[in-house]
Amino acid sequence: MTAAQLPPVAPEVTATLVEDLSPRLRKRLDAAVTRLGARPAHRDGDTVTIEVDDETELRLHAPGGAVATSDAITCGCLLAPACVHRAAAACAAPVADPVTETVDRQVQPAPEAAPAPDPASATDPASATDPASVTGPAPVTNHAPAPAAVPAAPPEVASPAQRGAAEALWAAGAAVLEAGVDGAGAVTQAALLRAAHTARLRQLPRAAGAALSVVTLLRAARAGDPSYRTADLVTALAELLGTAHRVGAASGAELAAVRGRARRPYSPDGALRLYGLFTEPVVTDSGHGGVRTWVAGADGRLCTVGDVAPGGVGRALGVADRAVRLGDSALTHRELGRAGLAVSGATVSPDGRLGAGKGVKAVTARGAAWTEPPLAALWETPSSEQAARALRSTSRYADPDGGGSDLFFLDVELLGAVRESGGTCLLARCEGGLHVRLAVADDDPALAHRDNLMLLAAAPGTRLRIIGRLVPALHPRLTLLACSHPTHEGTVDLGLDRLRRADLPDPAAPVHLAPPRPGESGAHSPLYLLERRVEQTVPAGRAALGMLGDVTAETRRISRAGLHTAAGLLTALCASAARRDRDHFGRLLPADTDGFALYWLAAARYTAAVAESLCAAAWEAPRPAG
Repeated sequence: MTAAQLPPVAPEVTATLVEDLSPRLRKRLDAAVTRLGARPAHRDGDTVTIEVDDETELRLHAPGGAVATSDAITCGCLLAPACVHRAAAACAAPVADPVTETVDRQVQPAPEAAPAPDPASATDPASATDPASVTGPAPVTNHAPAPAAVPAAPPEVASPAQRGAAEALWAAGAAVLEAGVDGAGAVTQAALLRAAHTARLRQLPRAAGAALSVVTLLRAARAGDPSYRTADLVTALAELLGTAHRVGAASGAELAAVRGRARRPYSPDGALRLYGLFTEPVVTDSGHGGVRTWVAGADGRLCTVGDVAPGGVGRALGVADRAVRLGDSALTHRELGRAGLAVSGATVSPDGRLGAGKGVKAVTARGAAWTEPPLAALWETPSSEQAARALRSTSRYADPDGGGSDLFFLDVELLGAVRESGGTCLLARCEGGLHVRLAVADDDPALAHRDNLMLLAAAPGTRLRIIGRLVPALHPRLTLLACSHPTHEGTVDLGLDRLRRADLPDPAAPVHLAPPRPGESGAHSPLYLLERRVEQTVPAGRAALGMLGDVTAETRRISRAGLHTAAGLLTALCASAARRDRDHFGRLLPADTDGFALYWLAAARYTAAVAESLCAAAWEAPRPAG
């Protein structure tokens, strides 16, 4: 049995089943989850049955596609319903995305009461000593008194219930950081799920979503999922801790951003005239596949029309030639990438996705070449400004509703292939002599990315107009998505269309590469010494970091590079990990998990901010010598 065979289970169901276990059964829960994963399972309609043993069956009933109540998981063993099997099944199943519209009205924050009048504003003895108060009544005039100014309402702050939910999330996240992946078993995950459920009820969907991401990544790490990356769990944990930490102090617009929104609504956008740019295949680690077609409005704003569903790379290749799901248009995704649309009743999400509701009407219209307005303006933006915009979109801790795009639009001259530790990339030169490395967007052999890039690498000197996606690095780096055709008019979707050698221009003279600027070789900044310690905490927990020993040599190296804050954070982080105080009898006191979590959070956010600054600096055009 695999997790994919089981229906998703609501977070509160898993939390309830684990909380109802006795202390003895909680100790056996992780082993029970592992054993259950080796048992056969089969689906019959809305019910999945797992054979616990030759005589016992465990059933998960999911009439709406997900297990919504604890009663929907039943077991036939003698200890049921107080057995470990029900909780183990819930822990082995994927986490369901909660139904965000059904919020318990009784737990919504009550309207804020009107503030009590300030005693200082009432009549007091001091007012009798005011010169104006002892001169008798004010003279009568024919003018009505001016209305009193209405004081501005104070900015909204988190309610006590929201602060309590945020504190529970912080405590659950700090416990994960304390234990590490190896120690964050089903019981620790259940505490996170309970805190996430409470936070969602208290209208804190951003922090709740971060908690669910942490649980999903913990399970992937413990199961040995090949798609798991420690950096992803670092980002999710820092997002959880950072958001929970800010709830209590935020107010007004900052509080609204920290709370987030349960769903990203599509807002009406009236009539749009759209021009196709390109189409890219989308293949995810979860087995989904499809395409995303990028279009631009008359004002240069970027939008997307997507079609992604379970099916993998095979579906991605097939969907490219299906009609887009937008109004009455008969264009396929490939065709839309080179044509245009006139849309009425359009709806657009904050991240630029075009809605396909019943009220949306779309008809085919003339497109525009990349060298014609309005598309040509996309290539006129300096690379440094494009980098700043793309970094706002790709930032690990960006506002989910911030919008923006991570695409780059450049005119380049190809210089040839460059070998790297992770493979081969294509080196190109763009404005001002800036060298940019163009990497493969997806290495799946069924897609055309790798073959096309290798073919272009064999044509140095070729000038192309390209579209790429920013890869945050210490040197200018993009994944190559589309380009103008090397020898005739038109464009190439590099993930779907396959170039041939006959499409390339005649071989040019070898290009002599200028020495790369500092940082372009991809050499590490000493910042990685702090990043490494931040990541090392996640797999093994605080105690493992505390046993790493003296870091004086590392802090000196960081300081020599001018990163004094990073050096201080590294010293404080490792000292906090190793610190264990004792009571008057010499017994060890509990570790300061909150203090360590604060140092770790500061280090994680600092390294991300500095890395983004270094990336932005790499895209600055080099200044002429002399």
